[in-house]
Amino acid sequence: MSVWATAALALSMSADAFAVSIGKGVVLDRPRLGQAARTGLVFGLTEGCAPVIGWALGSVAASFIAAYDHWVAFGILLVIGLHMIVEGLRNQNCEVELTKPKDQSLPMLILTAIGTSIDSMAVGVSLAFAASNIWVAAASIGMATFTMSTLGIMIGRCVGCRLGRWAEICGGVGLILIGTRILLVHLEWL
Repeated sequence: MSVWATAALALSMSADAFAVSIGKGVVLDRPRLGQAARTGLVFGLTEGCAPVIGWALGSVAASFIAAYDHWVAFGILLVIGLHMIVEGLRNQNCEVELTKPKDQSLPMLILTAIGTSIDSMAVGVSLAFAASNIWVAAASIGMATFTMSTLGIMIGRCVGCRLGRWAEICGGVGLILIGTRILLVHLEWL
């Protein structure tokens, strides 16, 4: 996978965590940079480990479906991308609680991070089919998610959740484009 494709993948995978972080920044009572970095660390580590788990599972299955693995990778990325776009379009209202909590509990933060990393695990499966370097991809996804989640908390403190919806939609489009590229390269159309 090229540097540009890896960067696009990392940004796409961090979009849902970015959107959630903006929402958290809106809901929390004036979060500080330390709280934002803690959220970024939890999301980044979780999102960075998820594709490795998916890649390991996909590597086992890759030999069984080698003839059509590019279609599987495309299908997975298409479904995840469409899901992200639909979720971004569906979440129209930006409701904020009247009583804002100072911080979020670590167990709830970890559960949220796991929820947003499911798509990264599925992408890891598709990376196994595409024979990509999982370590570079996972590190890139983890670092991008850390950065985007930390920024998301601080941005959410100021601007609200509308930007997070658009980030999720753009991330979904990015995944669809990556899946399309995998398919076109395999079919030798690019």
